[in-house]
Amino acid sequence: MSKRAVDAVFQALFLLSDLRFLLRETAPEHDLDEAQKARAAATLEKVKRQIVILEEELVR
Repeated sequence: MSKRAVDAVFQALFLLSDLRFLLRETAPEHDLDEAQKARAAATLEKVKRQIVILEEELVR
């Protein structure tokens, strides 16, 4: 596994932890306000970029 792939895994995990924190902030209903929705959307886009890297590196 390449260093780039390993870095992508760790970055994706950190980003998912950020989402988990957001969900903990909004528990138990998880009603996100507009700022939280924007933050979640931006974080998910970053996770998707890491997945693309993993696909490039691992599933060539």
